Amino acid sequence: QNCGGCIQTMKLKFSVPGNPITKKNSQRMVNVHGRVIPMPSKQFVAYQKDAEKYIPYKWYNINVPCNIKCVYYMPTKRRVDLCNLLAATCDILVHYGVIEDDNCGIAYSHDGSCVVLGCKDNPRVEIEITEIGE
Repeated sequence: QNCGGCIQTMKLKFSVPGNPITKKNSQRMVNVHGRVIPMPSKQFVAYQKDAEKYIPYKWYNINVPCNIKCVYYMPTKRRVDLCNLLAATCDILVHYGVIEDDNCGIAYSHDGSCVVLGCKDNPRVEIEITEIGE
């Protein structure tokens, strides 16, 4: 499929149910060997651990430019920061080896990503990873 000069060659799609949690909000400060360092909230750690069972491409280690489209279905109508949600999702994808890294050479774009508010019955993130070929 030709898309504006790029050839899309691989497409992975999956969904992670539950209320999407950002990594940056509600960080906790932890004393490690005399240094205080920021750590993700307990809620994010639990969300990341729970997400593992819904990720079918663990240790796939994608290392080519991709578009990582994330559609977040949030349980309330409270505004959230899309950039923080994307950062958390990319960190989870790296943590479970779906993508090798979340630098711009791999997480090339997030085209089509958005937030849908008020989905109290089925909060989730739908993730679509599409390889961008030249």
